[in-house]
Amino acid sequence: MIFFGFNPFSSFLYQDWNRTWHTANPDLTQCFQNTVLVWLPCLYLWMCAPIYLIYLRSHDHGYICMSHLNKAKTAVGLLLWIICWSDVFYSFWERSHGTSVPALVHHVSPTLLGLTMLLATLVIQYERMKGVQSSGVMLMYWLLALLCATVAFRSKIFQALDQVSLNPAQLNYIWINRVQNKPYGYVNGLNPCPEPGASFLSRITFWWITRMMVTGYKRPLEDKDLWSLNSEDRSQRVVPQLVRRWNTECQKIKRSGAQYGRECYCKKIYRHVQHCYPGETPPPKTKEPSLFWALCLTFGPYFLISCLYKIIQDVLMFVGPEILRLLICFVNDSSAPSWQGYFYTALLFICTCVQSLILQKYFHVCFVSGMRLRTAIIGAVYRKALVISSAARRTSTVGEIVNLMSVDAQRFMDLITYINMIWSAPLQVALALYFLWQNLGPSVLAGVAVMVLMVPINAVIAMKTKTYQVAQMKSKDNRIKLMNEMLNGIKVLKLYAWELAFKDKVSEIRESELRVLKKAAYLGAVSTFTWICAPFLVALSTFSVFVLIDEHNVLDAQKAFVSLALFNILRFPLNMLPMVISSMVQVGVFGTHSLTHSLTHSLTLSCLPTHSISIVDGVFSWSRAEPPALSRLNVCIPEGSLVAVVGHVGSGKSSLLSALLGEMEKLEGSVAVKGSVAYVSQQAWIQNSTLKDNILFGQERREAWYQRVVEACALQPDLEILPAGDETEIGEKGVNLSGGQKQRVSLARAVYCDRAVYLLDDPLSAVDAHVGKHIFDQVIGPQGLLKDKTRVLVTHGLSYLPQADLILVLVEGQITEMGSYQHVVATQGAFAEFLRTYAAVEQTDNNSETGTLHFRLTYALWLSSPGVSSVSKLPQTAEENKVLSKKAKDPEVGKLMEADKASTGQVKLSVFWAYLKAIGVLLSCISLLLFIGHHMASLFSNYWLSLWTDDPVVNGTQPDRMMRLGVYGALGLSQGVAVFGYSLSTSIGGILASRCLHQSMLYDVLRSPMSFFERTPSGNLVNRFAKEMDTIDSVIPSIIKMFMGSMLNVLGACVIILIATPLLAIIIPVLGLLYFFVQRFYVASSRQLKRLESVSRSPIYTHFNETLLGTSVIRAFGEQERFIRESDQRVDHNQKAYYPSIVANRWLAVRLEFVGNCIVSFAALFAVIARESLSPGIMGLSISYALQLTASLTWLVRMSSDVETNIVAVERVKEYSDTEKEAEWKHEPSSLPPGWPTDGCIDIRGLGLRYRHDLDLAIRNITININKGEKVGIVGRTGAGKSSLMLGLFRIIEAAEGHIFIDGVDIAQLGLHELRSRITIIPQDPVLFSGSLRMNLDPFDSYSDEAVWRALEYSHLKSFVSGLPNKLNHECSEGGENLSVGQRQLLCLARALLRKTKILVLDEATAAVDMETDNLIQSTIRSQFEDCTVLTIAHRLNTIMDYTRVLVLDKGEMAEFDSPSNLIAQRGAFYKMAKDAGLV
Repeated sequence: MIFFGFNPFSSFLYQDWNRTWHTANPDLTQCFQNTVLVWLPCLYLWMCAPIYLIYLRSHDHGYICMSHLNKAKTAVGLLLWIICWSDVFYSFWERSHGTSVPALVHHVSPTLLGLTMLLATLVIQYERMKGVQSSGVMLMYWLLALLCATVAFRSKIFQALDQVSLNPAQLNYIWINRVQNKPYGYVNGLNPCPEPGASFLSRITFWWITRMMVTGYKRPLEDKDLWSLNSEDRSQRVVPQLVRRWNTECQKIKRSGAQYGRECYCKKIYRHVQHCYPGETPPPKTKEPSLFWALCLTFGPYFLISCLYKIIQDVLMFVGPEILRLLICFVNDSSAPSWQGYFYTALLFICTCVQSLILQKYFHVCFVSGMRLRTAIIGAVYRKALVISSAARRTSTVGEIVNLMSVDAQRFMDLITYINMIWSAPLQVALALYFLWQNLGPSVLAGVAVMVLMVPINAVIAMKTKTYQVAQMKSKDNRIKLMNEMLNGIKVLKLYAWELAFKDKVSEIRESELRVLKKAAYLGAVSTFTWICAPFLVALSTFSVFVLIDEHNVLDAQKAFVSLALFNILRFPLNMLPMVISSMVQVGVFGTHSLTHSLTHSLTLSCLPTHSISIVDGVFSWSRAEPPALSRLNVCIPEGSLVAVVGHVGSGKSSLLSALLGEMEKLEGSVAVKGSVAYVSQQAWIQNSTLKDNILFGQERREAWYQRVVEACALQPDLEILPAGDETEIGEKGVNLSGGQKQRVSLARAVYCDRAVYLLDDPLSAVDAHVGKHIFDQVIGPQGLLKDKTRVLVTHGLSYLPQADLILVLVEGQITEMGSYQHVVATQGAFAEFLRTYAAVEQTDNNSETGTLHFRLTYALWLSSPGVSSVSKLPQTAEENKVLSKKAKDPEVGKLMEADKASTGQVKLSVFWAYLKAIGVLLSCISLLLFIGHHMASLFSNYWLSLWTDDPVVNGTQPDRMMRLGVYGALGLSQGVAVFGYSLSTSIGGILASRCLHQSMLYDVLRSPMSFFERTPSGNLVNRFAKEMDTIDSVIPSIIKMFMGSMLNVLGACVIILIATPLLAIIIPVLGLLYFFVQRFYVASSRQLKRLESVSRSPIYTHFNETLLGTSVIRAFGEQERFIRESDQRVDHNQKAYYPSIVANRWLAVRLEFVGNCIVSFAALFAVIARESLSPGIMGLSISYALQLTASLTWLVRMSSDVETNIVAVERVKEYSDTEKEAEWKHEPSSLPPGWPTDGCIDIRGLGLRYRHDLDLAIRNITININKGEKVGIVGRTGAGKSSLMLGLFRIIEAAEGHIFIDGVDIAQLGLHELRSRITIIPQDPVLFSGSLRMNLDPFDSYSDEAVWRALEYSHLKSFVSGLPNKLNHECSEGGENLSVGQRQLLCLARALLRKTKILVLDEATAAVDMETDNLIQSTIRSQFEDCTVLTIAHRLNTIMDYTRVLVLDKGEMAEFDSPSNLIAQRGAFYKMAKDAGLV
């Protein structure tokens, strides 16, 4: 042997197998030990070190101070280095003094080892300087060194030598290396995640989450138990990365000269619309920026790690079948030494454990990538939503955009987990075919042919399923859109008794959705059939060909069971590949083409030195497809001037402000606004937050300025009324504020922000004369807080015009007259004519203090005499009686919204029972029987195969092979029938259940009283109808199917293993208990994390919803950054619950797979022990089942916890069946006389109302009698109880005491719909639903077209509707946004005219219309409802001066009730109001 006189490889290549393998006491040659075993760890470290050092250089985690631990590491490293060098010196000394000259390898190996130890010590010091707390690279090195040294140590012991080459120092080193350090400056933040500080072993086994799991086992987890997100997973880190890459992509397209590149900026972020605007010439085909590529660049580098894990895992997957083959050979070969069996068993255990760890690490990387991707997409969608143009905004409803956020982001996330199958599946298939060919030869081609046939079938099924999913998504979008609108307009539905019509509309959409689901269920059954039966068909065809082509082909245990194990591996990639491809296609379609119109902010708002606002030759449209809404605009507004914009309903006043804000498409001309802008929209946008936060709007609180603003905006009396003052929580869309209060809060927000330019869209419409005048004087007018600012005021109030510096008169989108008040009056144009008509009352009271032509009622007369009342809609919760009780302003009192709470503890059995009942007990039993039948057939067919392989061989052939083949085939056929049956029955059962549960939830929600909707955020309700119903539709049936399948698989495998190796009966109960404990331990935390995640998901969509409704306000104030931060916080809060749940899944999988690996190893071990008595067939069967058991066990726990976590959806859907309900809608049989009410007499006796059981009466002791055909006005200050009286009449609030009789019938005895459908209200907020105009007027189709046209004619809309292209079928957008507020109010009048009942209630119905339209409405009511009883909550006092009687309410009690003339003569409260309104 020579290596410079010694050749180390001679002995390595010419290994002495008699010494190493074919012996009862194996050992490695000395040569091998001195070279390979020493060099292997050294080579590993020298190869890894350069890459690792480069990585450390670019990833600095801080600095770790020199601790005792570091000193110990360094000392042990140096000690090992000294030992190695002493070894080198000893060998040199021996060479110089000794008689026998040692080979050169004895110098080379210790030298290499010494250098490696030095390198290791230096790497450890560099790690410390870079803040690495625990290193996987170094741990692997020490383990490898220890393993190699152990082998050599064993040899030395056997040779009974004194030299010991295992350094105890190495063992110490591994334990020292396990412990992690804390970096210098390590911050224990607010409950930081322990992952970054966890050791390498803790990270690969996910041990670091155990503390949370223990907490979750002891008690239900709460928000405070959740860790902060790691910095690299947070929105502020993730979203900008994607936005940056996306912008770079767009820049590339721009640079490549694509004309339309800039317009692509947003094209990826909204959904469903992929067409050019009609009437436009389509742009030339340009390359679009690729969202997919941007995502790849952002998340690709981290995701690539998963590819490495996947390759290792794929290779390790084939170790199991290979070891099975060796074990069967071992059992067949009685001369083989028994240590080989134990060696195979140990090898099997180690390989399966390594495979488990690597697979879980792979999944962890995938899920974290998916989580980051979802964060990035939601963040990007939110950011784009804030800059999307109006045209694009109008093509997608809020519901669709929210769906995009939840569903499409989820799709991307789901795809990430499986996208590696694109290359991994072909690799797995190639490896499996290679091993099968080795095993069975060309017969394998028969099986391959069957598989190849299956691929297109699966691909067709997958593609078809996707088309069904798209169709279902479309129906779901429509359903959620409608539900969203219904929840927004629920009060109108109740007042008009329209719940059933809309319930039917929802049910109709739902039925079309279920039809698609049913088709998908049939496809699913076929898909399950192919998935379960494919491996069997492949095995059957392969074995058939194998035994039939040559009668000397014997099917022995090795061939049969190794092939079966390989076929089982093949099943997954072959089924996954088509699914992944179709998912990629689908995500490609949605992700790259289905996101809406581009951002078209072509407005350039440049600063002009001379004028504050300037428009030159401006032509504006809402989208390029539509005709211009504003044309030929030329306006120059000097700084600090007050501009009034007047015109009829629909003349383009609000559009002018939108154009100045950049919300409209500029087709021609230029527009410039100098300085910062504040905007008050016509319909006040209020956030679900405290009143104070609504006013501050993200600014710092300056107390003195805040008080001035509150007083100037007449909010002081409201603060006294509200239960917690300005700390009172305002509900969604301001539900607990009156119209006037909302408008004044909106104005206060603008004033507080202190901007240069104020755009005010009719903020005085919802307040009365005195408050209107007060606000004008104190805020808007020449002496107001804003006197030095530029103010553009849209108004219908004529009294303010003389004080304006400039008046713009708009007619049909054009400025017809412009100039000062005197100039416009002098020109004798249309405006002067209009003024003359409506200024007739001016002479009544020309007092300089109230020169008011603004005929509106006083609102909050806290400025003048305290006895004078004012009017507005009362706050609709029980705020009003707080005035009476004068309770302390405690912020807790002001809480209104009920957050979605996570239920705790185990899911009750009643929930499972409710789901079973919804399916049908009979169908459930049939499914169960089919399940059991399928598994029995499957077990028996494999047992039959093992009997076949044990058949004796006679003359080189098995005589009974045809009979064996026939029975095997028949058993397979029966399996197929059972699979198809149970798959179909569970899917159909699932659809029956979801139909039943959706119907009952819809009915329960619609039957809930108004107070329920005021307390419950609409986001929660929408979440129930969207996410929870989606879970019940698609997830639960498939999970139940998989749960049953995996449970029976596990039971079957245990039975087979016990039959083969009865000894395992000792181990299985112990492992079973361990398994059960781990499972319960996990489910407790997992279930709660899922609930917390579900609960924290709603606020993301609620906030997004709110933002979309207020984009114009947010943009005008420039508050985008603050809203983006808020959205990011909500997403991060949601991910805080999601991240531990994915880690908990990995934690569970590692532990369960360990239990499974133990079962496999014990099965193999006992088979080795009992090899004398065991036939190869039974052993093959046992171990091939054991190999599947690990996956089945893990899957069983995953499915059982998924069943529990997803059945929560049923629990949440059933939740609303237990909430408080309204009275019955209809009484059968009806006791009402036909045509009731015939007269319209109202008799109220001792009426008292309260909003909640624990509150005082809001109205007390009201006794009045209203005769047939009387016209009664109702007036009073805020909280006097005007609206409460109306709500009591419609039984929105039930009477606490007293009775209301209409035509002698006590309304408390009627069904709600019998009452509400026979009296009519024109509500304060004009609510429309998306759908045709006709549907909005007559949802039940009860009236003829002639009647509808007649109603439109009387409501002065006939000419407008006739001018529309689709006339009555004109589509109203969501909330009627494509009509002006005034037009919507007139449509509400048309509804009342259609129903023409004997009682009509007007609730401040003319607040949003100009004087002329108000006059038209009043004259229509007088003529058309002449013989009806009319109750009017008065807003403009002049409208009720000719009424029969007026009811004055004060503090919930009747103050005065008489004719207007008598009340004025009495000089009481009504007289003071009339005087203030300038009417006496």
